[in-house]
Amino acid sequence: MKVIETKVKGLLIFEPKVFGDDRGWFMESFNQKAFELVLQERSLDIPQFVQDNHSLSQKGVLRGLHYQLDPFAQGKLVRVVQGRAWDVAVDIRKDSETYGQWVGVELSAENHKQFWIPEGFAHGFVALEDNTQFLYKTTNYYDKESEVAILWNDPKIAIEWPLSEIEEVLVSDKDKVALELEDAELFK
Repeated sequence: MKVIETKVKGLLIFEPKVFGDDRGWFMESFNQKAFELVLQERSLDIPQFVQDNHSLSQKGVLRGLHYQLDPFAQGKLVRVVQGRAWDVAVDIRKDSETYGQWVGVELSAENHKQFWIPEGFAHGFVALEDNTQFLYKTTNYYDKESEVAILWNDPKIAIEWPLSEIEEVLVSDKDKVALELEDAELFK
């Protein structure tokens, strides 16, 4: 497995080894021991995953930027198993040197990449193809009362969404009225 460090400490991109031939392919999509070793080598907290989520989105669906407050904060290991998505994490830790910075990566069924997003980050994505299926491993259970959303197009964050590939951005009513970063309750 190849590990790519990003400009924001803690956000990691994993590229698993894929073994293929004319019959198809095989890959190890998750290995707890290997995952822990990668985090230990970087002096990062080791999570325990407690819930898996699976979503389906049509081209142009934009979800996010979501996170949960303590004591329900979640880390997420995310990947796309069908289609393509542009996935984004935003540092919302007030005391962080990289507060307000974002990292984006294309996740697809073809590239098999996975994105590790620890607690303290808001998360969102836009589907770049119809029938994009997204898998999330989370470190805490979903708690509706603890969920917060930051506006996906907050000008202070200035995420470079690949919107030229999309005819229409489809955002939920909840995400349309999300808070700007400066008005959201954040991590300390």
